[in-house]
Amino acid sequence: MDMIATPPAHHTDPATIAVLETIETRLRWLSSWTIHNANHLRESRDGLKVGGHQASCASITAIMTALYFGALRPNDKVAVKPHAGPVLHAIHYMLGQQSRDALERYRGMGGAQSYPSRTKDTIPVDFSTGSVGLGVAITAFASLIQDYLIAHGEMAEAEAGRMIALMGDAELDEGNIYECLIEAYKHDIRNCWWIVDYNRQSLDSTTADRMFRRFDDIFETCGWRVETLKHGKKQREVFALAGGQAIADWIDACPNAEFAALTYQGGAAWRSRLNANLAGQSETLALIAAQDDAALAALMTNLGGHCIATLLEAFARCDDDVPTLFIAYTVKGYGLPFAGHKDNHSGLMNPGQIEQLRGDLGIAAGEEWAPYGGLGDNAAASARAVVEASALAQAAKAKPAQAVPVPERLPVPDGAELSTQAAFGRILLDLAKSGHPLADRIVTTSPDVTVSTNLGAFVNQRGLFRRQELKDVFSAARIPTAQKWAGHKAGQHIELGIAENNLFLMLAALGLAAPLFGTRLMPIGTVYDPFIARGLDALNYACYQDARFLLVATPSGLTLGPEGGAHQSVNSPLIGIGQPGLTYFEPAFADELALIMRWGFEHMQAEDGGSVYLRLTTRTIAQIERADDGWEQAALRGGYWLKRPGGDKDIAIVFTGAVTPEVLEAADLLAEDVPGLGLLMVTSPDLLHRGWSARHAGRWTGATAASHADTLLAELAPDAKLVTIIDGAPSTLSWLGSVRGMRVSPLGTDRFGQTGDLPDLFRAYRLDAEAIVDAVAELCLGPVD
Repeated sequence: MDMIATPPAHHTDPATIAVLETIETRLRWLSSWTIHNANHLRESRDGLKVGGHQASCASITAIMTALYFGALRPNDKVAVKPHAGPVLHAIHYMLGQQSRDALERYRGMGGAQSYPSRTKDTIPVDFSTGSVGLGVAITAFASLIQDYLIAHGEMAEAEAGRMIALMGDAELDEGNIYECLIEAYKHDIRNCWWIVDYNRQSLDSTTADRMFRRFDDIFETCGWRVETLKHGKKQREVFALAGGQAIADWIDACPNAEFAALTYQGGAAWRSRLNANLAGQSETLALIAAQDDAALAALMTNLGGHCIATLLEAFARCDDDVPTLFIAYTVKGYGLPFAGHKDNHSGLMNPGQIEQLRGDLGIAAGEEWAPYGGLGDNAAASARAVVEASALAQAAKAKPAQAVPVPERLPVPDGAELSTQAAFGRILLDLAKSGHPLADRIVTTSPDVTVSTNLGAFVNQRGLFRRQELKDVFSAARIPTAQKWAGHKAGQHIELGIAENNLFLMLAALGLAAPLFGTRLMPIGTVYDPFIARGLDALNYACYQDARFLLVATPSGLTLGPEGGAHQSVNSPLIGIGQPGLTYFEPAFADELALIMRWGFEHMQAEDGGSVYLRLTTRTIAQIERADDGWEQAALRGGYWLKRPGGDKDIAIVFTGAVTPEVLEAADLLAEDVPGLGLLMVTSPDLLHRGWSARHAGRWTGATAASHADTLLAELAPDAKLVTIIDGAPSTLSWLGSVRGMRVSPLGTDRFGQTGDLPDLFRAYRLDAEAIVDAVAELCLGPVD
């Protein structure tokens, strides 16, 4: 990664400001026109509204102009608020990095995406956004990962960039922001800016006045600097005149809803209200009378977030590594006909309004898409020069991250009986002790369940990551403890509080280290399996932008036993199957787990790879001896025959994970009556289903290769029957009957569990050997009384 030169001074001379204002006006037009074209000019084949948020774009164009063409440095990374996506596309269009074709197909197949997307847009996008609040919070974790890389010698301090989030003020309603803020404070993050487009309007209404005044306190308490940009330069100049302070006081006291309504009504309404409210203050009334209606409306809406000079001055004041919240007051729909109207969030300019705007900007018909249309030769040349000199235009393309070598095999832990959770911890510990390069790139993290998910031994070996030294007080005092967790810059475990949402945002940031910072890390996050659902939005967000990580969820299912239904996961296998970008495995044996983990480390780095989810358990299982390694390739495709079917080949038990002992017990009980019973071990219901779905789609795409599920089940007779069983939702495996048209008896859990030991729970929820025997008997002989 190239070293950063000293950032240029933030020019606030009138000539530079004028050029930036020209660019800002052009961005407002291009974003509005892109949305208008999609909704009014492009053929609509389905009759559905396309949408595009013209008002949300207009409120942030000045902020983005000042940031991208004034304050941004080459290594800064930006998460753009979702509804400002068209402005980001317009910026790259002016830079020559976005095509007109992509803009004309905005929100259409193959065109610019609705919201900025790392994986689906062709322009550079640092962080995907969409589900509000997540794009904000990930910047805090990205700043922490940047510090991790600096501390570990993978980056120079001079290469550090700022992690910047542009957000609408309604995003501050999202709880994940405050969970993140607490974690950021604990880890003393730096080089992070959050810029609030405070237009005081959300989707449904105008935002509440009294709550927003508390945000300063919240952020300052968490160690952030707060810069409030309420008034633009023109307003401040008027406020300094005799009688001007009364106008400032009136604006400060004006409720948000009132301010928005007056903005929509225009200059005459402003004049009427101010004259009525400030009657008797002759100097103030004279200032108001000196403005015509258009000038008065422009003055009253000259807020800090629309004033380039004010924005640049604020950015320049904060040119250090202190985390900073900028509250930039704006008007939603600024410069558009519906500015300030409470319904403008999803509002669109009609053809007459867009034509009026085009005429006001001096853009000739047919020149709407010209990047610098309507500016004149001199103004266009000046704007182009500023755009082409920007950090965004000069930024070097990120160098590909080097691959992390993976051992030919991972060690399989010894032991006659092991749980997959314990085996996971021992495999990690052996890696940590090995000195292999892979171990140096592993970063572990967990939401306050490090010990109970078997990460403790790895942390003992490799330490906690802290930018400042953190002594282990218990060890220093010679108090016996299994956890010897000193914190230091070389540590490889990032300790988190209990919020699962933060876990997945941390994994997203860690998993993007390669494209963001040029260094690949191998993140491993552990969580209680039932609590995946608590962070599911953030997990989906991480996968959507192709972050790469290993998610280890344990304990899982009813096998958590006495902890009861609140801690027993039922539907998490279906999450594993249904989540794009995530491959789900559920191994039963330690050797399966070692094999799958090794595959996972390769898959996390593959061009067409992704993240991996392991569903593990605390239940100890007797390990089996293998005759050879012939089962391994099939296991990595989703399943293998633990016992091949024989005889008439007319029935098999298909199973996964923790219920293996019950399956083996049932097979022994059935050995005499059903001698040809097959035992099909499913290591990944996800891979089996994905392969079968692809093969099914192949009937239309021309694919001919049989799916792995089809190949496995082809060893059975055409009219064979299946008993499927999993400690989870039965539909995880029951679909296998559709592969070759076989009758299925599905066993699993589709109810909340309760406290109890495993014999009682498995009997109550029909996961025991007796239930399996009954299911086999019913399929073979008919209903059993």
